[in-house]
Amino acid sequence: MPEAAPIPVTVLTGYLGAGKTTLLNRLLSEEHGRKYAVIVNEFGDVGIDNELIVTFFVDEEVRARAKLDSIVTVVDAKHLAARLEDSHEAAEQIAFADTILINKVDLVSADELAQIESRIQALNPTAVIHRTERCLIPIDELLDQRAFDLDRILAVEPNFLGEDDHQHDDAITSVALRQEGAIDINNFNTWISALLRTSGQDILRSKGILNIKGSPDRFVFQAVHMLMEGDDGKRWQTDEPRDSKLVFIGRNLDAAELRAGFAACLAA
Repeated sequence: MPEAAPIPVTVLTGYLGAGKTTLLNRLLSEEHGRKYAVIVNEFGDVGIDNELIVTFFVDEEVRARAKLDSIVTVVDAKHLAARLEDSHEAAEQIAFADTILINKVDLVSADELAQIESRIQALNPTAVIHRTERCLIPIDELLDQRAFDLDRILAVEPNFLGEDDHQHDDAITSVALRQEGAIDINNFNTWISALLRTSGQDILRSKGILNIKGSPDRFVFQAVHMLMEGDDGKRWQTDEPRDSKLVFIGRNLDAAELRAGFAACLAA
């Protein structure tokens, strides 16, 4: 008997009252012809999202039976600013997200909404952002996104990985790097392994697309804390620039040091 394909898993997270239950009820009640299993964290305000995501990297049984499709975070437009001030979990949920729903947009002004979105982008420049009321959004915008397949995301949104540093006063910041020229894979592996080994507790997520010397394919890289994985992606097109792009999201990020380390990975 052939082995069954791993079950795609979407992690739904967000601070209390943001609208997670409303969104979940929509997903379960729509007539979409799909079958879903729901696992609920009954601990409420206990933040286990970080540990849950790391399970997908380290647990062999989980990896054999399920694959992490994406992380969806719901935020409350009216109260997000306050939550970011009094809860580090709220900022981490945004930092880990692949897709973010800014919910209850009808409760804030256009200027407030713009400020909220700007703050979210400063925390996580790679996330896809949707504005919603009562979490009303097409199901195809949330599920089966294969957001851990950066190749697919880049095919849809070429600006997925920015090219400028993103700094903010929050404890969590992001640094986006772009490097021209081919990367030496041995140099990169040595650098990124040492970086995540020493600073992985502060680096919540990192991800990127690399132009590896001698390879016709993109190299897709991502990590959660100290745990990383990488694999060949689709082929580079002959008419596109082969820039390497890398994003770090976390605390105590030294942009100059990260930029210098990435530059040192260039092939001779």
